[in-house]
Amino acid sequence: MPGHTFGDRLREARKLAGITQSDLAARSGVSLSMIRKIEQGSRESRLETARRLASALDIPTTRLLATEPPESTPPVDHDRWAELVAAVSAPGPGDVEEEPTPAGVSSALNSAVDLYVRGRFTDLATLLPALVRDSTALADTSLQMRVLQLAGRLMTQVRLYEPASTAFDRADRLVPDTLHGASMANNRCWLLLRSGRLQEASDLAARWAVELEPRLSTATNGELSAWGAVLLRVAATAARDSRPDDAQHALRLATAAGAMMRPGGAGEARTAGFYRGFSSVTVAMQRAERAMVEDRPDEVLRLADRIGALRLAPTVNSRNRHLLDVANAQVRTRQYGEATETLLRVERDAPQWLGHQRYARDIVQAMTERRRKLTPEMRRLARTIHLPM
Repeated sequence: MPGHTFGDRLREARKLAGITQSDLAARSGVSLSMIRKIEQGSRESRLETARRLASALDIPTTRLLATEPPESTPPVDHDRWAELVAAVSAPGPGDVEEEPTPAGVSSALNSAVDLYVRGRFTDLATLLPALVRDSTALADTSLQMRVLQLAGRLMTQVRLYEPASTAFDRADRLVPDTLHGASMANNRCWLLLRSGRLQEASDLAARWAVELEPRLSTATNGELSAWGAVLLRVAATAARDSRPDDAQHALRLATAAGAMMRPGGAGEARTAGFYRGFSSVTVAMQRAERAMVEDRPDEVLRLADRIGALRLAPTVNSRNRHLLDVANAQVRTRQYGEATETLLRVERDAPQWLGHQRYARDIVQAMTERRRKLTPEMRRLARTIHLPM
């Protein structure tokens, strides 16, 4: 598209489609006033709005987005993460007070992974810098890679995208085999997607999905988990790029991968670095996420009833993210009390994680805009996700 801004590209695409701003508002569900502001350049658009507009115009989202518009998120506490950023950016081990051992670093890494899974980011800010330095001082490249991978994932969570990319770059150089390489690619896809580089994320996920496709009859749990996890990234990027057929195809393949896994597959995958734990449950959650991206809240709630996420362990990367889709669907269907309860459950289980989620902020903002009066619980959620009131 020849336009230089999102507004330029939207206006040109709309004109090529032969429709007015009012027509586009009716087709997309985006308000006429917002469309006018976007085309005038006085309003940025988030990815979900861009997807709805692109879907209404029957074009890929990436034709409207040069890059995803910057997130209007709470400011990053750079002071809190300065030591970790310095440790990841440093080429050497730095000043290590005591000679580290593989057993000690491995034990500390296991503790750090547990903190990450439980969303204990403040504790990780204290633990990880020394762990990065200690692992760098060792000759054990596997431990170095896993520590850097975790550091990159944490910094992606707290929106330190450039240092996260540096951590993944360092870890990439230590990858011992294809399965670990797939794990790193999966992390990289997530970073690209979260930082708004939709086309790059889509291309990377698709390339690895082809690279990893196994013979299902003989595939190991690790191979199935690696392939399935990348397929979920393919589905996520395709849904956001208004390519529903591609998203559905990837989910069908991921379903097949999950069905072929033997008991114990999550443990094998974790060894290869898949902290997310690919399974048939995560495939179902991705189906719900796709339904939410495509603005089908009733389908999200139907799928959520079958998944029963509240019965699952409150892990950061699957269950809690899925519950945000549930809360969003509840807001879209005007079930504000239920949405509040869902978000309060996530806040109780992972308050530090919730405070870093732009998605949660959007959900609470939508709820507060639709309600004439906020309950004390809604106000508490607004404080947790740093929503200006």
